[in-house]
Amino acid sequence: MDRKKIRFGIQAAATLIQNANIKGFFTGRIYEGASKSVCVPGLNCYSCPGAIGSCPIGSLQSFLSGMKIKVPYYVLGLLIFFGAVLGRAVCGFLCPFGFLQDLIYKIPFIKRNRFKIDRYLRYLKYVVLLVLVVILPMTFNLIPFFCKYVCPDGTIAGIILAVVDSNVRNILGPLFSWKLILLLIFIVTGLIVRRPFCKYVCPLGAIYGFFNKVAIYRMTYKEDRCIKCNACAKACQMCIDPTKTPNSMECIRCGECVDKCPSGALHLGFTDGKLKTAPKAEKK
Repeated sequence: MDRKKIRFGIQAAATLIQNANIKGFFTGRIYEGASKSVCVPGLNCYSCPGAIGSCPIGSLQSFLSGMKIKVPYYVLGLLIFFGAVLGRAVCGFLCPFGFLQDLIYKIPFIKRNRFKIDRYLRYLKYVVLLVLVVILPMTFNLIPFFCKYVCPDGTIAGIILAVVDSNVRNILGPLFSWKLILLLIFIVTGLIVRRPFCKYVCPLGAIYGFFNKVAIYRMTYKEDRCIKCNACAKACQMCIDPTKTPNSMECIRCGECVDKCPSGALHLGFTDGKLKTAPKAEKK
């Protein structure tokens, strides 16, 4: 089984399905059908002309920044459902912007995923979630702070709309320039570091990360099979050691560590990891 090809196919299909309003890319008209009231699992801007669903982060802010704050039962329910079933596998398989970052990382360039401040930068996404997605929208009415000032997916949607609609081009100002700079930073950084937005900024990834330890789709580690070769940790582009934290909040369930394990000590799936009884490799 070629896990990378299967995952690539799922990512591509998920991106196309969530942006199935193809004619919108040519007309610049945002789809307003019934499906737009349903949140998709990944980060996919409501304003993208191809989007047929709503972004859960955008929807959450809309509830919290209303004139009268409402408890967002619907959005929270979907996030809990996706998180409880898949955890951050949503990031690894179903998120369009995550897919874009994976494509960017494939471009030949200097690669460096491990550096000193990496572990500290990872906490930034929790600050973004708390401050820009929850606190500020609850404080200031009708201002979705993360979508308005940060979200790179929304910037891409703005670029598409500006290309096909002159009216949109005419109203672009300093705020769009700021978001364009942020998008360029994520793209350039994404050539060097795998998924920098996912690792350091994405509030949706932060939410799903809380579910990794309890999600049905999970990593299982069999210590009695492990030969301590460290191949899994070296293969992980999210800089995790699966032998220490197989269900880390940072794991996007890409499965590259499982493929690199020579002794079958790792299992990823909906089962409890009843691994095949293959002969154990010799310790070196």
